[in-house]
Amino acid sequence: MSLISANDEERISAAITAAERKTSGEIVAVVADQSSRYQHIPFMWAAVLALIIPWPFIHFTWMPVQMIFLIQLLVFLGLLALAWHPRVRISLVPKSILNANTRRRASEQFLAQNLHTTEGRTGVLLFVSLAEKRVEIIADSGIDALVPKGTWQKIVDQLTAEIGAGRAVDGFEHAIKQIGDQLAAHFPPGDADPNELPDHLIVLRS
Repeated sequence: MSLISANDEERISAAITAAERKTSGEIVAVVADQSSRYQHIPFMWAAVLALIIPWPFIHFTWMPVQMIFLIQLLVFLGLLALAWHPRVRISLVPKSILNANTRRRASEQFLAQNLHTTEGRTGVLLFVSLAEKRVEIIADSGIDALVPKGTWQKIVDQLTAEIGAGRAVDGFEHAIKQIGDQLAAHFPPGDADPNELPDHLIVLRS
């Protein structure tokens, strides 16, 4: 699944660098192909439907049990093969699970990218999960406590809308600028302002 080209990565990295020039805070942007493989989902749906299939044959036909069992097995295998396709698989996952897995993966990346170690607790993660079509912003306590409630969600909603409209890179640039503006308002650059974390876009492949 591809959303960002090499040239796009350069634009996003440049946007991060430009935003961080105005603040002592840190911004990390991560794009993941997916937050989970959801490999149990096809088995679950195929098993549930295969368990239902025999009952009409048992109650309304004189079909031998061996034939009913064979039909049940074929239904299970057929549904499993159909649901195994990534797009079908993801469509069968409840939204609450998609949201939870995206949030979990974003939290993992917040720690993996060392955003919790920044001086002043000013790290902000912008995380996009392509398969789930979800965006998360996680801000460390130093900046999160100072930003008005709903600010991060507004940025998330705008980026999600722009990705959906086919303007992914523009959306990233706008989101990064807005995050940078929030950081700059509370944490302007100091005399000694080391760049603690990488400015480039991090892409996680499955």
